[in-house]
Amino acid sequence: MTTSDLNKTPHDVLDQVFGYSNFRLSQEEVISHVLRGEDCLVLMPTGAGKSLCYQVPALCLDGLSIVVSPLIALMADQVQALRAAGVHAAALNSSMPSEEQGQVMAAARRGELKLLYLAPERLLLEGTKEFLRTLPISLLAVDEAHCVSAWGHDFRPEYLRISEIRDLLGPVPCIALTATADEPTRKEIIEKLRLRGAHSFVTGFDRPNIQYRIALKDRGREQLLSFLKAEHPRDAGIVYCISRKSVEQTAAFLKGNGFHALPYHAGLPAEERNANQRRFLDEEGVVVVATIAFGMGIDKSNVRFVAHLDLPKSIEAYYQETGRAGRDGLASTAWMVYGLNDIARQRMMIEQSDASDDKKSLEHRKLNALLGLCETSSCRRAVLLNYFGGEAAETCGNCDTCLVPVQTWEGTVEAQQALSCVYRTGERFGVQYLTEVLRGETSERMERLGHDKLKVFGLGTSHSKDEWTSIFRQLVASGHATVLLDSYGGLALTEKSRSVLKGQTPVWFRSDVLAPRSKKKRPSSGTSLNTQFTSKENELWETLRSTRLKLAKASHVPPYVIFHDATLKEMTQLKPRTLDELRQVSGVGDKKLERYGREFLEAIETVLSTSD
Repeated sequence: MTTSDLNKTPHDVLDQVFGYSNFRLSQEEVISHVLRGEDCLVLMPTGAGKSLCYQVPALCLDGLSIVVSPLIALMADQVQALRAAGVHAAALNSSMPSEEQGQVMAAARRGELKLLYLAPERLLLEGTKEFLRTLPISLLAVDEAHCVSAWGHDFRPEYLRISEIRDLLGPVPCIALTATADEPTRKEIIEKLRLRGAHSFVTGFDRPNIQYRIALKDRGREQLLSFLKAEHPRDAGIVYCISRKSVEQTAAFLKGNGFHALPYHAGLPAEERNANQRRFLDEEGVVVVATIAFGMGIDKSNVRFVAHLDLPKSIEAYYQETGRAGRDGLASTAWMVYGLNDIARQRMMIEQSDASDDKKSLEHRKLNALLGLCETSSCRRAVLLNYFGGEAAETCGNCDTCLVPVQTWEGTVEAQQALSCVYRTGERFGVQYLTEVLRGETSERMERLGHDKLKVFGLGTSHSKDEWTSIFRQLVASGHATVLLDSYGGLALTEKSRSVLKGQTPVWFRSDVLAPRSKKKRPSSGTSLNTQFTSKENELWETLRSTRLKLAKASHVPPYVIFHDATLKEMTQLKPRTLDELRQVSGVGDKKLERYGREFLEAIETVLSTSD
């Protein structure tokens, strides 16, 4: 689409280029705002269509739109998807041969491009600035704008200098977009980018298609394997681990159990990392096991699950990482297991960092909020949305605590016994030893230390070892006890524990301490599309996927660039037999209909003719 296609309305562009009949959330309002030449900040959940908020006005405006994007891989995905829809878009980055860079710049000067993607580092080069001065720029879009925030977990210092480009470009509108930003971060984005008028469009954080599931860790890899075999045996997904060693071991474990699993972490050779990422994007059913080094630049729409084998550092990190599932809007799962060791490890990482005391205090508060999400007996989605200042119903019906409601029990006496045991043994022993004291289990060590003579010795025989472990875990998670950093998991009291020991503050525990959740019916995400189809539709679905994969390989693009799973699902259900009928399927625009329509109609005809 070039300048010859101007004078199209936003609805024309949405329908003819992208194949959608209606805007979602506040997309239309944002686009109208930008087309009036006004700045704005857009906060939309991942998968809600943030990109359309700048891509549609870019195709309605005269001139070239500049898009600032943090990662080369993310730019490449966006450009491939736009080109597949018939849009003249390109990226300019250091990974491209100089000849190709020259071709892109020449095309921009000739007015043949509508969108040009640049990383902030490239954008700020003097040569790039000189180049931009020669172009008719109509819009500046800053994607992943939370990178502007010095307190954000993806902080990029170069983002702070984007305001220099604003001065260079003059009075062109600027739109900043993100899926992850609390109120302080949003204010910082507006300030650092100098957004005029500071109008914010905050459409919420809810991802209703994602089912949130969090469980206690008990042989985590085996738990993961059971989850994948039961619910995602052939699906693409991401498994996050905290260390490189765990990544390698988990990938090998899954591969040994029949899954197409690949490792990804910063310690791998760059060629291997890039190859594994490329296979994840280009092939079907690949599971990437990764550290947090993987994911920010991934725009794969049909990731059906994101699993955490270790606790992330904050709700922001958890939300962003789980948000990589289900970008196409279809049912997906966010699954996590965690335990006391995860809490201790995260606390230690915070304290051993080089951050300031203020930053450490902030990180501890963020971790506490995440632990609250893990330990809640109420709706997890409500806790998640409330954290970001959003509104949520009391129950969502699509998280584990809603599907299998959790009961709570008043455990002030048990809390006092546990905390008293920590104090009387000297605030230096770990959970295993403290449990032995409470259960009255003698040993040579205990007799030598005299702990078998303590008042707390044998007070907790009515609870099992596992139950006491869970009680201690919840006390640490709630801040009534802390893990010592200079010990091997030793516990100490906190200021918060004083009121519990004095009987001034009641303590409630999740009932799974006494009745393990594993004995209850396990919620199912129902994310396997095959379970939603008839046998004939299953055959058609697999045929359409094969057709998409064949066309993707021929075009050297990921399958989801051809069509998203949501589009294939609608084809499976509507079973179009003509080009006009296929054009009515959401996600089928004019150019894609022209390029791929007949192949998909032939695939549909092949399957349906056997039953007609």
